[in-house]
Amino acid sequence: MNRRTFYISFFLRRVRTSKGMAPILARISVNGISREVYTQCRTAVDKWDKAKGRATGRDKLAYEVNAYIDDFRAKVVEIYRTMQAEGFEGNAIEIKERLQSPGKQVRMLLAELTLYCEKRQKEVGVRITQLTSNKYYRLCRYLHEYTRQEYRKEDIRLTEVTYGYLDGFNTFLQTAHRCHHNGAVNILDCLRNFILYCLRNEWIEKNPFKSYKLKEVAPPPKEHLTKREIETLIAKPMPGLRLENVRDIFVFCCFTGLAFADVKELRPEHITTDEQGNTWLRKPREKTSVLSVVPLLRLPLAILQKCAFDPNCKQSGRLLPVPNNQKMNAYMTEIATICGLNKKLTTHCARHTFACLAVEYGIPIDVLAKILGHSNNMTRHYAKFSEQLIGREMRKMNEQMFSGDVLLLNQ
Repeated sequence: MNRRTFYISFFLRRVRTSKGMAPILARISVNGISREVYTQCRTAVDKWDKAKGRATGRDKLAYEVNAYIDDFRAKVVEIYRTMQAEGFEGNAIEIKERLQSPGKQVRMLLAELTLYCEKRQKEVGVRITQLTSNKYYRLCRYLHEYTRQEYRKEDIRLTEVTYGYLDGFNTFLQTAHRCHHNGAVNILDCLRNFILYCLRNEWIEKNPFKSYKLKEVAPPPKEHLTKREIETLIAKPMPGLRLENVRDIFVFCCFTGLAFADVKELRPEHITTDEQGNTWLRKPREKTSVLSVVPLLRLPLAILQKCAFDPNCKQSGRLLPVPNNQKMNAYMTEIATICGLNKKLTTHCARHTFACLAVEYGIPIDVLAKILGHSNNMTRHYAKFSEQLIGREMRKMNEQMFSGDVLLLNQ
């Protein structure tokens, strides 16, 4: 069992000396971690015993200062013992808070996290997106469930968030909510941001994430369609307007690289025409607000013209009749079966398809990054190099290295 230490000392803040008088500060140390508190008392600099932490002399002022110091020490000790009697750890931060705000309640995890979620919601459109804000609310909901289930409490103190609490929450996410490893890490990363916010506000002393590592595992390779599979998808007649619209939206994403959230919010103001008559799609990404700049080819333009008369588009002011993500992916599963494609089709699959085909047809990675609306490093995760591209590049190297006659050895 670790031995607990508790110590109080007093010293002068000499840099604030005025007319020979300096403020007296108390240093409260618990288990080697300390906080300084102004005692609201001053004394003469030349009448202070640094070693004893007390005023010297026999005058009335010295007696009053020392009596004040004794009372302040007794108050700190009483707070420390009261917190221990209540079952609390009694760290330096909480002692300081109770000294400065006697009637203030102890900071609780879920109460403060709820306020933090409201703070992040106010930042939507300025510093974060709505999707990011939603993650913090989801974290709050999961933590409520976990704390009730595992701790039989509605809330716990911030100082009770330990390595064990985090590890248990990680297990809870992957079992009760069937989150994959990377999904759980994504949620825990939001909790870590909140804990860092608490540390900066000096609400807690230690970072429970210091030894708890959040490392995502490499996801399996994303599926994408080949040129022949896209041609099959385009040529195959659909049994109804519902699937036909979804197929057209998927194909539109294959030729523009737009993510689901972006294609759903595509509006007339995102389409422009330059002086040469070329049509461009310029839209800030919903996820990052980074501008995507995409020249529209004939097929995407034809899809936009086809959907221009759709009643849902006219009513919503959007360019494409995009259903919600769950329905979109369900309909794409039907379409894959109709077309005989043994692949899981999603809107993200369309984005990967665009990136892979763009690289295969020679679009430089930095240009592709501008089209997709993210950094070059992120683009490399999307773009897959096909065997045809690798073979073509190797043949180029062969032609450059051996442009003349080559003497074959050992012939």
